[in-house]
Order: sequence, then C-alpha cells, then structure tokens
Amino acid sequence: MVALARFFDWRGALVIVKPATFLKWHRNAFRQFWKWKPRRLGRPSLPSNLREIIRKMDRENPTWGEERIADELLVKFGTRVSARTVRKYLGPGHRGTPRGDQRWATFVHNHAKAIVACDFLVSVTATFRVLYVFVAMEIGSRRILHVNVTDHPTAEWTIQQFREFLAYDHPYRFVIHDRDAIFSAAVDSALKDFGVRALRTPVRTPTANAFCERVIGTIRRECLDFIIPINERHLRSTVREFVTFYNRGRPHSSLGPGIPEPIQASAPDAVHRHKLPVGYRISSKSILGGLHHDYRLEKEAA
Repeated sequence: MVALARFFDWRGALVIVKPATFLKWHRNAFRQFWKWKPRRLGRPSLPSNLREIIRKMDRENPTWGEERIADELLVKFGTRVSARTVRKYLGPGHRGTPRGDQRWATFVHNHAKAIVACDFLVSVTATFRVLYVFVAMEIGSRRILHVNVTDHPTAEWTIQQFREFLAYDHPYRFVIHDRDAIFSAAVDSALKDFGVRALRTPVRTPTANAFCERVIGTIRRECLDFIIPINERHLRSTVREFVTFYNRGRPHSSLGPGIPEPIQASAPDAVHRHKLPVGYRISSKSILGGLHHDYRLEKEAA
C-alpha cells in the first residue's frame, strides 16, 4: 500500500476494512497467482485428436478400461500412451488381481504352447431355456480354438467338439478340464486317441484352470451380459462373432500386448510417441451392433 501511494492519491480511495477481509483478498490473489503460474509446467497434454480418440473409445466401449485403451493405441496405431495418461482423461478404472498357485502357474507357463484349456458356461434365453456354451482355448496364444452351443451336453457331443479341432495334426499334448460329469472317462479315452492327455483339475480349485475361467469371464462381461439370446441359433452366432473379434481384433495385455491372430501388420512408426503416423487415418468397425468397435489404421487417399 505504501508503494502504491507513489502512483495515486490513496487518501481519496481509502476504504477501511477488517483485517480478515484484507487477508482474504490476499489469499484469493495468491490462489489466482498460483493457478496462473504452473499452467505451462509439467508434461504437455496429448494432442487434441488423440484425446478425442481416447474419449471415443471409452464412450463406445463401456467395458474397456485405461489399460485396454492404451493397448489398443499401441497395437493398432503404434502410439505409446501409458495407462496412467489414459486415466488422466477417463478417471480411475478397475484392475484385476492375478490369482493362482505359483507351482501350477509355472507348469502352465512352461507348457503353454502345448496346452488346451476347456470348460462350459451357461446362458439363459428369453424363454428361460438353459443353454451350454463349450469353449476351448490355446493357452500359449490365448486364441479361442473352438466354441459351440447345445442344450444337452452329453459325452458324445463333447467328443465331437474335440474332434473338430484335434482330429488332424496339431501341436497339443494336454487338455485341461474340470471334474464335471460331462468330461467322463469316455471323453478322456477319446482324447488319448487324438494324441493328447487329459489333465483333471483338483476338486473345488477353479484357479487350476484360470486361463479358461478368465476367457469365460471375458465372454460374459463383454458379450453375454449385454444380450438376451432368443434361441440356440442366436446365441451361437453371437458368441462366434465375439470370438472372431476376440481372436483378431482385441489386444491382450498378457501377450505384450498383442493379438492372437493379427490380421494387420504392425503399426508404422510415428514421428512422435503421442502423434499418429503421417498419412494414416483411423477407421472403426462396429462389433455386435456397436457393443465393441474394432479400430484400424488406413492410409489416407492421395
């Protein structure tokens, strides 16, 4: 105030206020000053088009989290953005906690490329009809090898499902399944004829078949929880459409991230880690009526 008195006649503008009011003015002024001061510090924000892509993926795919979006950007577009950076624009997400016995996990890891895991899941139609979905996956690549639907899963029907992907030359040595009555002694005997050995999981130990349980959970959370099957045919076509997307368009963190059956070459290198490659645009394909979207890089027309 003494310094300001040199520039104008402060006596004519003098207003008597309480000390608390003067302190409040000072705090507000400092708050505005501090808000202005660090505005150019810290990491630069992502480009506006990349922020819009992240928000679009989050908006169009309600089951995706920040790690899934970061994997999508890296695998499909070659844009390396950390999950924490994605979270900055989306808010905190949900993360799974790895589970499983270490010794069994070590065994599975060492034999992953030669192991098939299988199991059944249940779905209820609009008329309250119970249907069973058989799922078989290759642990090494996380690729779903076979999926089918029935309302009466017998041992004969289950053997036929194995026959459809194990009848010819294959690299597999083991098949993991639980102790359900569907996997009878006749099924295990048939598996021997196909050149593989059945590994029964211990009683009440779903973590022993954790990879298949994880796939079944993914099918539920990202597909079946959002539809009501009309009949067996409807459920079969829906699950198969999702499995095609799961194998060819969905990044898997456990693969690096990567895709089990990539149909697109690796993304071209970008000049900057937060910028899309020059000369490319993003195309989007709707999956399951818009429940998911498959994003790809396409060259822009010259």
